[in-house]
Amino acid sequence: MKKTCSFAFVHMAVAFTVGFVMTGDFWVGSALALVEPACNTVAFYFHERWWNRRARTSDTIDRTAVTA
Repeated sequence: MKKTCSFAFVHMAVAFTVGFVMTGDFWVGSALALVEPACNTVAFYFHERWWNRRARTSDTIDRTAVTA
């Protein structure tokens, strides 16, 4: 979970900077910094869970094939 929170902070900083540089508006940058990374952070968390489960399943299948 610490990795996810760290990723969220970096992502929000990047989103704010890009939004602010593109529009010159502090509030647009702030809105982008909250909405877009929040959605991606949730997606990233579930992606990591899925990826780790897939890796464990793949490892189990590989071991079974070797021992069979």
